[in-house]
Amino acid sequence: MVTDKLAQRTRLPGTPDPMHTWPGANGMVIAGDVWGPVDGPLVILQHGGGQTRHAWKAAGERLGQAGYRAVAIDARGHGDSSWSPSGSYEQADMVADLVAVVDALGGHRPVLVGASMGGGVSLHACGEDRVDATALVLVDIAPRIEPDGAGRIMDFMLQAPDGFDSLQQVADAIANYQPHRTRPRKLDGLAKNVRLGDNGRYYWHWDPAFMSRKRELEKRTAHLEACARRLTLPTLLVRGGLSDILSMEGAQSFLELCSHADFVNVTDAAHMVAGDRNDIFSDCVIEFLSRTVPVGGEPTQPPHVLHPHHEGPPGGLTDVP
Repeated sequence: MVTDKLAQRTRLPGTPDPMHTWPGANGMVIAGDVWGPVDGPLVILQHGGGQTRHAWKAAGERLGQAGYRAVAIDARGHGDSSWSPSGSYEQADMVADLVAVVDALGGHRPVLVGASMGGGVSLHACGEDRVDATALVLVDIAPRIEPDGAGRIMDFMLQAPDGFDSLQQVADAIANYQPHRTRPRKLDGLAKNVRLGDNGRYYWHWDPAFMSRKRELEKRTAHLEACARRLTLPTLLVRGGLSDILSMEGAQSFLELCSHADFVNVTDAAHMVAGDRNDIFSDCVIEFLSRTVPVGGEPTQPPHVLHPHHEGPPGGLTDVP
C-alpha cells in the first residue's frame, strides 16, 4: 500500500495502481494508464481539477479499441501523481509536466484531449507552441467560462477540509454536486477519490495546496484567448448541453477566435461530458480523429519546429479546476 508522506494519507484498499509512471518537471512523478496498440497514434487525456485519470477509463478503452494509443495521466497534486513540495500548481507547471511526459513517451506527436483544467493545459501547450500536437480536443472548457459555475466547482473542492467521517459522507457530497447522475449502489468505487488520514478520516485525493492558490478569471481569459488565436491545428470543442461552466455564448466566443474548429454540443451531458455520456463523447472524438489523425495514416497537421513563447498578460496563473 502506497503512503503519501507529505499528506500522511494512505491509498485505500481497492484503489487501482497506475499502469505506468513517467518523470514530470522538476522532480514530479506523473502516474497514468494506457490503452491500445503501442504503434497507434498517441492521444493524451488530461482530466479536470479534482478528477483523476480514472475519469477517462471508458473513453481510453474506446480509443484503444479504435487503434489509438490512449494515455490518461494524473495531473500533479492529483490521484497517484506526486504533490509539489513548493505548492507549484500553475498552468505552466502542468504544461511542463505534459512536455516531460511526451518526451518520456518517445517524443511522438500527440493528440491532446483535455477536460476543464486539463483543457486549459492543452490549449496553453498548443497556443504557446510547447507541444507539436496533431490535434486538440477541448471538453467543456474555453477561454470564457461562467464565474458562477466555476465557483460551484471551487466550493465543492473546498468542502470538508477536515475530512469526512465515512465513505457515505463522501458519496453524499458527490451526489449533491452531481444530482443528475444515478448514485452508485456500492461505495467501493469511491476508494480512488479519497485517501485515509492517520486520524481515521477520509480526505479528497488532491493536494490542498492546489486549492489555496488565487484564481484570476480575467487574466485566465486573456491568456487563453491569446492562445486560441494562435491555433492552426485541427481542433474540436465538445460542450455539455447542461453545463454551468461553458455556456453557448462562451463556446461561440471560442469558435470566433478559432474559426476552423469543429463543435459538438452533447445535449444531455453536464460539465463532465465524458462521464455523463461516454458513448456520444467517444463517438464524436473518434470520428473527428478519423478525419484528422487517422490510424495507419498521416495526420493532416504537418510537423513543425517548436518555438515556445508566452502569450497573453505577463506572469503565471493557476487555472480554475
